[in-house]
Amino acid sequence: MPAPPEASAADPRIEYDALRERCPVAWSEARQGSVLRHAEVLRVLHEHETFGNAVSAHPAVPNGYDPPQHTAYRRALDPFFAPPRMQRFEPVCRDIVGAMLQQALQLRELDVVREFALPFAVRVQSAFLGWPPLIQDELLDWLRRSREATRSGDRASTAAVAQEFERLVDRMRAARRESAPDQDISAELMHLQVDGRALDLRELASVLRNWTVGEVGTIAASIGILVHWLATSPDWQQRLRAQPALLPPAIDEVLRIDGPLAANRRIVRRAVALGGRQFEPGDRLTIHWIAANRDPRAFDEPDSFRIDRDPSPNLLYGAGIHVCPGAPLARLELRVLMEELLARTSAITLAESRPPVRAVHPDAGYAALLVRLV
Repeated sequence: MPAPPEASAADPRIEYDALRERCPVAWSEARQGSVLRHAEVLRVLHEHETFGNAVSAHPAVPNGYDPPQHTAYRRALDPFFAPPRMQRFEPVCRDIVGAMLQQALQLRELDVVREFALPFAVRVQSAFLGWPPLIQDELLDWLRRSREATRSGDRASTAAVAQEFERLVDRMRAARRESAPDQDISAELMHLQVDGRALDLRELASVLRNWTVGEVGTIAASIGILVHWLATSPDWQQRLRAQPALLPPAIDEVLRIDGPLAANRRIVRRAVALGGRQFEPGDRLTIHWIAANRDPRAFDEPDSFRIDRDPSPNLLYGAGIHVCPGAPLARLELRVLMEELLARTSAITLAESRPPVRAVHPDAGYAALLVRLV
């Protein structure tokens, strides 16, 4: 059976779609099982006793654990994304969006990914955590080096970059050690207890890595995908200016068609048959979100944008007990960004001087996207 695709020079979704139609679960000795069809992915997500999330030797709090550890972590961390917190953060998010769009509009033409999406994602996540602006450039630089280390496959480089992030978190912890828990979310996190004990440095670094690095990558990819869709869908662009209340379902549907996250891993915990293949304990699986969310068995005409489509099969934020805990924050950030972008422009178009460039696996979305804002 052919190995899962790494990337296409044009659009990697084409290769994922083709492989999904050939087999529900692809197999390669290097990457083992790759789950591509919606039904099989949904089964993996819901049968967490068979398909575990504890795939790494390093802490990955909370979703890199299985129950009962996962349950305890989620119980402690989920309140950080509760509706009252999102409501309090919305004006802060809107101010950041407004200030950045004001600068972007002065440029007229800009590379959305490099000049807007990544800086915005870092700024908004830092603001959510209460991190000072001076840290933002450091975090953005660390993110670039982390991506380079991951792409290199050099474990020593990856470990060294991870240790750098732990040192950054340790600095933040030291700065907030004497502060009140309600100073900001970071201070509250430093005082948080799970099962009667405070999180240690590695756990704190894991949580904050997920809330910064993990969110920055997917938010930035989402912005590129959404802006490209607006620029190539002028009728919908105008309709959403007139009816901004339609933005939440529109955003989720666009990101179903063109997903911001390529894949996640699972480990088989007990013998099981999946997609016509037999797996044994210890076997590794890769869930391919983009392929599953474009499966015609789950979505009629999956390439078509339909704002009235039933949203329940959409796996944009996962499903089951490991559904993305930061989904409320991501939805807030993307909605506010789209509202302000549409309100402050009369037209968004692709620049003629340079065509869009798709991202290369394991990234998703666009590596470069030059647009003109009027």
